[in-house]
Amino acid sequence: MSYPEIRPRRLRRNAAVRRLVSETRLDPAELVVPMFVKEGLTEPRAVASLPGVLQHSRDSLRKAAVEAVQAGVGGIMLFGVPATRDESGSGGLDPDGILNVAIRDVVAEVGDATVVMSDLCLDEFTSHGHCGLLTPDGAVDNDATLEAYARMAVAQADAGVHVVGPSGMMDGQVGVVRRALDAAGHQEVAVLAYAVKYASAFYGPFRDVIESALEGDRRTYQQDPANLRESLREVELDVAEGADLVMVKPALPYLDVVSAVRAAVDVPVAAYQVSGEYAMVEAAAANGWIDRERVMLETLTSIRRAGAQIILTYWAVEAAQLLRQRY
Repeated sequence: MSYPEIRPRRLRRNAAVRRLVSETRLDPAELVVPMFVKEGLTEPRAVASLPGVLQHSRDSLRKAAVEAVQAGVGGIMLFGVPATRDESGSGGLDPDGILNVAIRDVVAEVGDATVVMSDLCLDEFTSHGHCGLLTPDGAVDNDATLEAYARMAVAQADAGVHVVGPSGMMDGQVGVVRRALDAAGHQEVAVLAYAVKYASAFYGPFRDVIESALEGDRRTYQQDPANLRESLREVELDVAEGADLVMVKPALPYLDVVSAVRAAVDVPVAAYQVSGEYAMVEAAAANGWIDRERVMLETLTSIRRAGAQIILTYWAVEAAQLLRQRY
């Protein structure tokens, strides 16, 4: 058969038909919103390079968590911005450090109404800005860092977190974190492995919001953007070490990687739509060059279509509200 017998446009004739045959759907429950809490703030503070994203005070964080739950988002990923930093990132391990306090605050506020996640990395807490402890010559010490991650994981679990997200790309980090959690009686705490995290140029605005002190780069531990097979190996290792979920970061420049990871594993796959991806759209929309809401949902749909079941995005709350209106 050929034209005019075959007319694919019949299934595009109006919104109701298009909705009926849509192959990929976004659901608010699959969106996770990153949130940042800064020690010592009494009012939330805007971040110039991330319009709409705030450094929260403890009070405003609790309110934002409630808003996220009301919007129906699936989770909240917490990051801490400490008032002081040191070489060892001790604030991340301190039960009374800002991130662990924030976990307790949010869990007390929303309980199990959404999934409370926490970034498990030292970069927000170190004076040098790297994701691990340094050797005397300035290299990141993989195995010494793992010991710190184990303690950090237990501190976050003690604070009540539901999911920890080891993001430092240290070899063996998932296995060490899993064993530490189990030994401390936290078998129920899940591990979201940042299994594929590229040494990307898209992280710039994020470093503004956490006030990163990074000198140099992270290419000795984050992955080469040119590599796919290496990423699949990292995923395989993390799943073997006990990862409950795996994540690809960034998302849009790596949709092929998201798809390949989805085909390779039988655990849930997440993707992080990072700060640079978000900021580009916001900047173009502010200049009137694009339709902001349509582009927002189009980017999220593309990540979902590629195979990510869970999407971390700074638009999570707004997108969830738009989706609920639409469906």
